[in-house]
Amino acid sequence: MNLAIDVPGAKKIRVIVNSDAKNEADDQYAIVHSLLTPQFVIKGLIGAHFGEARSNTSMLDSVKEIKLLLDIMGLSGEYSVFRGAEHAMQDERTPAISEGAELIVREAMSEDQRPLFVIFLGAITDLASAYLMNPAIADRLTAIWIGGGSWPDGETEFNLSNDIHAANVVFSSPIPLWQVPRNVYSKMRVSLAELKRRVEPSGDIGRYLYRQLVETNELWASNPYWPKGEMWTLGDSPAVGLLLHDQPYDFDWKPAPRVSSDMTYIHHQTERRIRVYRDIDVRFILEDMYAKLELFSAES
Repeated sequence: MNLAIDVPGAKKIRVIVNSDAKNEADDQYAIVHSLLTPQFVIKGLIGAHFGEARSNTSMLDSVKEIKLLLDIMGLSGEYSVFRGAEHAMQDERTPAISEGAELIVREAMSEDQRPLFVIFLGAITDLASAYLMNPAIADRLTAIWIGGGSWPDGETEFNLSNDIHAANVVFSSPIPLWQVPRNVYSKMRVSLAELKRRVEPSGDIGRYLYRQLVETNELWASNPYWPKGEMWTLGDSPAVGLLLHDQPYDFDWKPAPRVSSDMTYIHHQTERRIRVYRDIDVRFILEDMYAKLELFSAES
């Protein structure tokens, strides 16, 4: 793709996208944004599970959705799609071995000197499994996770709920981790009117992104709490934006907690620290995505 944006080779980074893409309607926006970002050298996309409450084949559903996005964009065959773990880890010692975890290990241990970032838009199962399979990956990648409750107490949060064991493995590991907790990713608010004006006109992929979000909005209309009706939260998109600019004044170094069964944080140590974001630049992230969609549709 040529979006008329020149990114020097020295500035490019390797990126693996791990997404529970068929869980709802916002992963698709983050995936497409990643694919349209010239600074990213996409080394693979991994379909992640999202529990069994909505589907007994959630990982496969995610893989199918990622492939559909590539097909709509005319990029089938350009990028490899891998299967992540089918289910959460059974404990904190046993990896859920999958194609996705093997990809993370393989790419981390490669001789490519460009920085490697792996973004997780759902459960963090495949990262924890990759680490248990080969702990040497810990200092060879950086992970960005959209998940976990607000600090300092924690709370119920969907991505965390789908694999608490995996979160505890990663929190206790030396893997560089950027956490975007629920109170922060929830700031990615957009109105349906805004998406209709800024996304739907952008060719086949713009129409699909808008339509599938509206359909999900209607499907869950009977839920009294979510969605709200005229707005949505593109909660996975900060993972893309923070790779474009890591907002160095908008995070704190926090001692990594353990996560209890009720998803509250247990603060038990001070040595292992992670980067926890307290703010994101919503305008920057959205405008970059809108502009790239428009440029892509013009090129197509």
